[in-house]
Amino acid sequence: MKSVKDSMLLYAVTDRHWERDGNFLAQVAAALQGGVTMLQLREKNMPPGDFYREAVAAQELCRKFAVPFIINDEVELARKISADGAHIGQGDMAIERARQLLGKDKILGVSAQTVAQAIAAQEAGADYLGVGAMFPTPTKEDAVLVSPETLRNICAAVTIPVVAIGGITLDNLPALQGTGIAGVAVVSAIFAQNDIQGATAQLYAAVEKICHPKEAASI
Repeated sequence: MKSVKDSMLLYAVTDRHWERDGNFLAQVAAALQGGVTMLQLREKNMPPGDFYREAVAAQELCRKFAVPFIINDEVELARKISADGAHIGQGDMAIERARQLLGKDKILGVSAQTVAQAIAAQEAGADYLGVGAMFPTPTKEDAVLVSPETLRNICAAVTIPVVAIGGITLDNLPALQGTGIAGVAVVSAIFAQNDIQGATAQLYAAVEKICHPKEAASI
């Protein structure tokens, strides 16, 4: 499996809002086929038993593609099914406690919006940071926007990889070039598309040019 930094390039976050015809797992499979490098399962209102079964099924898909599988917020569930890791926000479980539950070998992601939060998260044991929202997003209408300058300052202040999130599309992706991010995390840019696999592949190529311009130019 790739390193945590390399796995950040195209980070897909699920959202059942975009599910069509009860085909959630088929959508996840299409995203993986299109080139997603990390997948986060995010379910806010699902009964625990259903969430457990969905997590096990999604994890199985990710393992087939050798893609890290992360669970949002539910650190206990991530530990129970031996997921690759978990992601928590500033208002969730203490980072030190999440690290203790997961163990040192699992991936722990933390949301951050300021340099101070970013440094504190790194010191507490985070493996990567999710920074945003970078742009207005229908997924989280009350999201506070983070400026490209703040994103750049966060990337410069920490040694762990940073992934930008929030309203990112093919059109606004170029605004993130040069900020120092390891990749982008997206929801609707993948799961709201009619051709999920094709949209993912197109987005992967675009992010590669933003994050690894020299490598992309040599291909």
